[in-house]
Amino acid sequence: MADSFNHWSFGHLRPFVKKVLSFGKGVLKGHCKFWIVQSFNGVIVVGSLLSFLLAMAYAYVILIPRFQPVMNNRYETPHFNSSVSECNYFDGNWIQDESYPLYDASQCPFAERGFNCLANGRRDRGYTKWRWKPKNCEIPRFNAREILEKMRGKRIVFVGDSLSRTQWESLICMLMTGVEDKRSVYEINGNKITKQIRFLGVRFSSFDLRIDFYRSIFLVQPGPAPRRAPKRVKSTLKIDKLDDIRNEWIDSDILLFNSGHWWTPSKLFEMGCYFLVGGSLKLGMPITTAFERALLTWASWLNTTINANRTSVFFRTFESSHWSGRNHLSCKVTHQPSSRTGGRDRSPISDTIIKVVKAMAVPVTVLHVTSMGAFRSDAHVGTWSDNPSVPDCSHWCLPGVPDMWNEILLSNLLSKNH
Repeated sequence: MADSFNHWSFGHLRPFVKKVLSFGKGVLKGHCKFWIVQSFNGVIVVGSLLSFLLAMAYAYVILIPRFQPVMNNRYETPHFNSSVSECNYFDGNWIQDESYPLYDASQCPFAERGFNCLANGRRDRGYTKWRWKPKNCEIPRFNAREILEKMRGKRIVFVGDSLSRTQWESLICMLMTGVEDKRSVYEINGNKITKQIRFLGVRFSSFDLRIDFYRSIFLVQPGPAPRRAPKRVKSTLKIDKLDDIRNEWIDSDILLFNSGHWWTPSKLFEMGCYFLVGGSLKLGMPITTAFERALLTWASWLNTTINANRTSVFFRTFESSHWSGRNHLSCKVTHQPSSRTGGRDRSPISDTIIKVVKAMAVPVTVLHVTSMGAFRSDAHVGTWSDNPSVPDCSHWCLPGVPDMWNEILLSNLLSKNH
C-alpha cells in the first residue's frame, strides 16, 4: 500500500510542487530588502502548503474508496446499528444458492397443498434458490439430524394465524428430511391440515419431539356483540382477555407467537367486529391502539405465567405482503426478488411488537422478518394454490421464505444453548 501511495501521490503532486516552488522564488526576488525575514516566511509558507497537499492526497487515497461496491444478485435490507460481536440475523441480503431448497414439499405429508406452488403448476423454480445472508455473521447450514438430536424430548409450540401455520409446516418438512422412517412422524389426533382447525400436533416419535400449532389469529378472545349494541356491531374482540386456549401453550420448551394480518379494517370493522374492554364497547378505538392493548394483555399473561428458565419465547413480526393496485387487490408475483422494498420494510404492527417486548420482564426474542420479506415479491403463492381463482400475495410458497425464518429460529436457539 505504501508503494502504491508513493507512486500515485508524488506523480500527481509534481505540478503542484513546481507551482509552490515558483511561488517561493517569487517571494525571494520581490523582497530583497528584507531577505532574512522574508526568506524565513517563504520557507514557512512553502512547508505549510506542502504539508497540506500531502495530507489531502493521503486522505483521498485512504479514506475515499477507489471502487464502488457492485451488488450482483443480492437484495439488501437497510443498515442498522448493531454490534459485530452479536449477530443481527435480520440485517443482511438474499443471495442465490443452488443447494436450496431444503426439501420437496410433494414428499412432505404436512405441507399444505395450497402452499405447494410447484405441485400447483408453477414452472419457474428460481424462487426456491435464495438464501438469507446476515452481514456480520453466518447462519449455520441446516442439518436436520443434528437439530433433531438437540431437540430430543422437546415441545415446540406455534401460536398465531395462517402465516404461523405455514412456518409450522415448514419446520416439520425441514426436520423430516433427517428421519429415516417417515411413518414415525404423525399428527397425534390423525387430523388433516385445514385452515380453520384450532389445534394440530405432530410427533417425531423416534426423538420424542412434539411440534404443535394453535390457531389464535388475534391472541385475545373473540366474543359476541353485547346487548343493546348498535346494529353495525356483529361481534367483538376482548382485547383485555387472552385467548381461552392460552393454558395449552404453557407446557412448552419453545413458544413462538405471531399476529398482525387480521388487524385490518377489512377483517374487523367492515365485518362488524369492534373492541371490548372491561365489558365496555370501544367503537372509536383505532386498530393500532387496540393491537397494542391486546399485546399488553399478552405480555402481562406471559410475565406472570411462563417459566423463563425452561421456555424460550419468540414473537415474529409482520410478514410483508405484496398486494398492489389502487385498492391493493392486485397480486403480481415476479420471477426475481424486488430490488426495492417499496416501503414494505416497515410496519406499524412490527413497531408495536418491538415496543411492547422491550418493556417485558420475561425475555422475548423478536424475529424481525419484516424487512427481509419485503424483497421477496417472487415467493408468494399467487395463483398457484388449491384455489387459483383467488390470487394470494400474503402467503408464501413452500419451500420458500418461511424455511429461512426457521433457519434463523434454530440458529438462535443453538447459539443460546452453546
